[in-house]
Amino acid sequence: MVSTFVLIHGGGDVGWYWHLVEAELRALGHDVVAPDLPSEDDSAGLTEYADAVVAAVGDRRQLVVVGHSLGGFTAPLVADRLPVDVLVLVAGMVASPGEAPGDWWENTGYADAVREQAARDGGVTGNDDPYVSFYHDVPRELAEQALSKERGQSGTPMGAPWPLDKWPSVPTKYVLCTEDRFFPAAFSRRVVAERLNITPDEIDAGHCVALSRPRELAAILTGYAV
Repeated sequence: MVSTFVLIHGGGDVGWYWHLVEAELRALGHDVVAPDLPSEDDSAGLTEYADAVVAAVGDRRQLVVVGHSLGGFTAPLVADRLPVDVLVLVAGMVASPGEAPGDWWENTGYADAVREQAARDGGVTGNDDPYVSFYHDVPRELAEQALSKERGQSGTPMGAPWPLDKWPSVPTKYVLCTEDRFFPAAFSRRVVAERLNITPDEIDAGHCVALSRPRELAAILTGYAV
């Protein structure tokens, strides 16, 4: 069956982030929507981010909604508003009712988790160099291209409480990146278990898995399609 994959990028990023996965999905006969969120617009919060995605989807159906990183806060809002078959977080932040994205870091114990993992791996986790922390397994030329497309990320969505009072009643999957140097694997396993009560599927990749392992990620995503 043909599905429409709705691919939501992370903070300060663009829909281009998904272009290699999009090509793989289209080659398999699926439709893809990967909009740019209004990340630089200080008047836009999470509701406006969801508005942008919903508008891009239009009247498409058989939806698989996928949120990467900060997109994990927007994806469930879309799933709450549209008839979504599956909701997927890829190295995503798992929202909790009433929680502002800016509070997520402290609430989840993120800083301690990064510090502990950095002590084990010699400081590559949480490293200030994006080629070390985010793009370590992405071909250098592609990583440079990705960095050139980065945009500013407004702080507006960070301060407002996540508007849902519960997780959407939609089958939910989580793709955990075992080599993620931004969200350490052990940290993500714990958060996913605590907040979603599911076991994530794992892929040997860093945080920017859509660039480093697009074919493998596309295979996982199509496996979720109903």
